[in-house]
Amino acid sequence: MDHTLQPSVTAVAEGITHRSRTNFLYSFLILPRAQRRAIETVYAFCRIVDDIVDGDSVDTTNPQRELDRWRGEIHACFNGQTPRHPVARELKAILQTFPIPEEHFLALIRGMEMDLVRRRYATFAELDEYCYHVASVIGLMCIEIFGYRHASARDYAIHLGKALQLINIVRDVPEDVARGRVYLPLDEMARFGVTEEALRAGVYDEPFIQLAAQQAARARRFRFQAVVALRPEDRPSMVAAEIMATIYFKLLDQMEAMRFNVFHHRPRLSKLQKALIAATLLLKSRLLPFGKE
Repeated sequence: MDHTLQPSVTAVAEGITHRSRTNFLYSFLILPRAQRRAIETVYAFCRIVDDIVDGDSVDTTNPQRELDRWRGEIHACFNGQTPRHPVARELKAILQTFPIPEEHFLALIRGMEMDLVRRRYATFAELDEYCYHVASVIGLMCIEIFGYRHASARDYAIHLGKALQLINIVRDVPEDVARGRVYLPLDEMARFGVTEEALRAGVYDEPFIQLAAQQAARARRFRFQAVVALRPEDRPSMVAAEIMATIYFKLLDQMEAMRFNVFHHRPRLSKLQKALIAATLLLKSRLLPFGKE
């Protein structure tokens, strides 16, 4: 790699992360420099391919072509070639230190492709596959940067990714339906008596509350499975992931407190609240590993 490109390449990834104002940012900040650089680069890749399917990319005329181009960029990273995109070049550089499997990057691209070809999920089993591809694989990439000793950490990443994606799904119902997408399982919608027309109209009623509550309970079960899967020796390495998880579950607490009225109120935490969560968990991790009260 041409090291004269290094500052500008790194700046591209950092810029994407900071412009997105992501909840992930507060978990990045506690990491040592090399890990933070790697996480920001992985996040930049994730943000780019997500923007392609959401129509927020510079070139949205042919999203499949753009995803195929990124598949080629990832192939170049792992096969001794020089990628063209600055973020892909940075990915290739960090892979020398953090050996993230190629399959995770390709799985995320497949997840993005799912958004191009399907906009409804008949059952949770179908949605579960989607959540794995767009969220769990990001966790699997991240733990290769955080470091772990036991294979069960991968189960932690998979379960936690699904939990956070379910929180996103409930929070983003209005935005998703405006894009023509419904991620709530259709069979569960029918069971509770929630129609797509009602979602589009922003109907907030008891059936929607019950449907959303079911997704929230499912997210909490995945969260529990994640914590149980993680061995004590690996807990200190996952502080950044726990900061992110705590922020997301604080948002879920807000949604539950407002009885899932996401049509009229978007749950959010202030910068100060997020910073306090990060500082508290970081301090706690140095005194007592999470999950040990």
